[in-house]
Amino acid sequence: MTDLATHIGPLRETGSGSLYQRLARGLRDAIERGVVRPEEPLPAERDLATGFDVSRITVRKALDALVADGLLTRRHGAGTFVAGRVEKQFAKLSSFSEDMATRGRAVTSTWLMQAEGAVTPDESMMLGLSPGAAVYRFRRIRAADGLPMAIEHSAIAGFALPGAEAVGDSLYAALEETGNRPVRALQRLRAVLFTPDQAKLLGVEKGAPGLYIERRGFLDDGRAVEATQSWYRGDAYDFVAELSTR
Repeated sequence: MTDLATHIGPLRETGSGSLYQRLARGLRDAIERGVVRPEEPLPAERDLATGFDVSRITVRKALDALVADGLLTRRHGAGTFVAGRVEKQFAKLSSFSEDMATRGRAVTSTWLMQAEGAVTPDESMMLGLSPGAAVYRFRRIRAADGLPMAIEHSAIAGFALPGAEAVGDSLYAALEETGNRPVRALQRLRAVLFTPDQAKLLGVEKGAPGLYIERRGFLDDGRAVEATQSWYRGDAYDFVAELSTR
């Protein structure tokens, strides 16, 4: 708390705007300068209110603004933390739920679609299915500690699941239960700018940078089982690949 108070200074004597805006700017500056680092907790709201001589409502509004901007995350029962960028290893085939669980972050999904239908021509090419074959389609917003992180659209070959309702928080967990979890995948990544609709779903500005990934997952016998398109927030993800000459 002392470091924050020293860095930001008395709110009533510096800056312009409302007290919560001054506090939000001060906290943002402290984060950018490394006074508090990624994954570190902030002091409790009551301690911030006491230290800066403001009300808890003022503190909460400042924190809400930084949570909305993706600089802070709230963890149920643990407090408010500086958001850390997620490093996704391209060499490891893992699900969003697994990636977040290894970092101690709570995963939630907002479902946009869970449906069964006949394969489309594009899905037929990606999954190697005959015309008329069944597929399950899943569209959802993936969030970690309440912060929307990605939009995910998946088409799954009909033989791989007993029904759309079989998928809960983790698609890969559902596929593993039926013995149809992919063991290898082909992925393609490119930079994109979010459309207005995508930006609204992720809580970012229209035209904000993102990462688009196409993935096809395969079983041991070579059959394609998964075709997924994902749009990740560019301010929250780093994709890492280990390269070797051997």
